[in-house]
Amino acid sequence: MSQLDLPLEELKRYKGTNPCPEDLGDYWKKALDELDSFSWDVNLSLSEFQAPYADCYDLFFTGTGGARVYAKYIKPKKSKTPHPAILEFHGYHSNSGDWSGKLKYAAAGFSVASMDCRGQGGKSRDKIDVAGPTLEGHIIRGLEDGKESLMFRAIFLDTVQLARIVMSFPEVDENRIGATGGSQGGGLTLACASLEPRIKYVAPIFPFLSDYKRVWDLDLDLDAYAEIRAYFRYYDPLHEREEDIFNTLGYIDVKNLVSRIRGKVLMAITLLDNICPPSTQFAAFNRIASEKKSLLYHDFGHEDLPGIEDYIFTFFMEMLR
Repeated sequence: MSQLDLPLEELKRYKGTNPCPEDLGDYWKKALDELDSFSWDVNLSLSEFQAPYADCYDLFFTGTGGARVYAKYIKPKKSKTPHPAILEFHGYHSNSGDWSGKLKYAAAGFSVASMDCRGQGGKSRDKIDVAGPTLEGHIIRGLEDGKESLMFRAIFLDTVQLARIVMSFPEVDENRIGATGGSQGGGLTLACASLEPRIKYVAPIFPFLSDYKRVWDLDLDLDAYAEIRAYFRYYDPLHEREEDIFNTLGYIDVKNLVSRIRGKVLMAITLLDNICPPSTQFAAFNRIASEKKSLLYHDFGHEDLPGIEDYIFTFFMEMLR
């Protein structure tokens, strides 16, 4: 096979390079406890887009820091109640996409919630006030102010709020929830299932936000991870704080969280991926302790994967049995 990273047999054993902070558990317990300290102010209203067999809603809620977070929510008009639901998370810089792309799940009897990440390409608002750069990207946002101010801390918590909101809806069975997404969406899928372990089916595609130091060591911080190099150039050109910086990024490194997942996992891994390198994907997959299966796309990079939507649809259909 063509080789971008470690040999496949080594990838199957690799568990990561980026450090895991010693207080990671306490950090995320405190973060999750914060969700009980303010009103979520959930608002659900019919959207302009509608379908003959599903009701489509605009869903807003208040996340940490007062940000208003948006998600598309679809529920089938005719389905057993309670029924399962799917959470969708999108790629970096993007948004939740078109309504019509989600209707396959509604037609099968699922509700669907698809979140716009705050400060990216959708309707969610970004209210994180931090020192340092806001131009280059969300991985480094908040680094100058410390671990409590990391942008992805807030976004990870947004995914948990979305999951809990959907679980609270009377039409949804809280014990039959799935999550999926590609790239950033894959990373958020893993984060959400780690921090809300009631999620039963987890289907990430070439996940982002994993093993930052490994990306650095491979000199692949050129595209989605380029903001890490930009941060060093502007804020630590002599790399005097390198160890501390990568340790702080460890709080939002999904490979450090996935041992908390309790659901069944189906992960698509791309072996020629120079955006989210294969070793960073395996670092997360190899640390998952629950039932899991990988789909290895040997000759593919960070791109559309043939058959992946069908594999994931079939995987989620298990919740209807």
